[in-house]
Amino acid sequence: MKLSEELQWRGFVAEHTLDDISALDKAPRKFYWGVDPSASSMTIGNLAALMMVKCFMRHGYPAVLLAGGATGQIGDPKENGERDLKPLSEVEANVRGLEAQFRRIAGEDFEVVNNNDWFAEIRFIPFLREVGKQFSMTQLLDRKFVQERIGDGGAGISYAEFSYSLIQGYDFLHLYREKGVGLQLCGADQFGNCVSGVHLIKRLEDKEADVWSCPLIVDKVSGRKFGKSEGNAVWLDGEMTSVWDFYQFWLGLADDGIATYLKVYTLITPDELTELLAEHNEKPSERIAQKKLAYEATRIVHGEEKAKGVARATEVLFGGAKLTEADFDQLAKFLPTFATGMTVVDVLVQSGISNSRAEAKQLIKSGAIAVAGQKIDNDLKIGERALVKRGKNKFIIVR
Repeated sequence: MKLSEELQWRGFVAEHTLDDISALDKAPRKFYWGVDPSASSMTIGNLAALMMVKCFMRHGYPAVLLAGGATGQIGDPKENGERDLKPLSEVEANVRGLEAQFRRIAGEDFEVVNNNDWFAEIRFIPFLREVGKQFSMTQLLDRKFVQERIGDGGAGISYAEFSYSLIQGYDFLHLYREKGVGLQLCGADQFGNCVSGVHLIKRLEDKEADVWSCPLIVDKVSGRKFGKSEGNAVWLDGEMTSVWDFYQFWLGLADDGIATYLKVYTLITPDELTELLAEHNEKPSERIAQKKLAYEATRIVHGEEKAKGVARATEVLFGGAKLTEADFDQLAKFLPTFATGMTVVDVLVQSGISNSRAEAKQLIKSGAIAVAGQKIDNDLKIGERALVKRGKNKFIIVR
């Protein structure tokens, strides 16, 4: 497939500034894609955009990946209120986390930049003279997020967040001047900010630049976005979302939307998808499509060894056979593990499966906890090897 065809097939098409998307199939252009360090890890929402980035790279487009050490000090404006300012030390640590994830997931064939490297040298008055003069207040006030913040019932907006669009626009201008970047990739929610860069390049350089955005990925069942703003974040850092929980998230998705997720989060081809879905539809109870999605997404984010290991551990745990010592060894690579002699309440709290002792006791009382396959209604000390289970796929090993 040509690039324009693959982008359409995978669903990586939202708003863009191109007159004809077939222009993407001509000579590759250097592009950039950026993430603000609002956390030390990206989520699967960011991963969708990163998979689009990898698509452009596979088609020969040179890439610059940006960690927003400067924009992250302000924060991308939300629709419902101001962001809390993060300490600069936290922003810097988060930048390092993002840069490490860029390289782990996207490889090494790209350049990584931090916009604080140039914004740290920019003075306020020169910035207003060069950049601020290129935007009218009418133009900026017309932005959707501004309208929602200053309209009836809105939370208002600070000058800092109001200026965010100019700061992001300058990133594009700087990368155009210094690195020959003529295309910016983004999620659909960032399109308005990104076209500020197109405007600046046209006004100050008299050159054309473009923006290409992809839709935000939505859970087809709940209607919620895949991202941290929805309170349902699945992180790409194994310390924030364990490899086990990451794999189980994909495995637990409903059939509705599974084809969309496979196109976005794996490198599956059209022929492979057709064959896979046919097999899946013949035996839907075996969740063949979900297993493929879970394995491939885990492999891309955490590597092949961990993907194989967690897939095997899942088979061991849900296979129905009695677990052996070797099985427990395999599971211990992915599940929280504690020594015998502890109480159920202790392991629930210390594993993080329960947020407090009171919550743990309530879970036990309500019958939500099983030990060695048997539901319990009172706390007890675990004296021998056992699995503690909450719900369908939360487990703790005691051995």
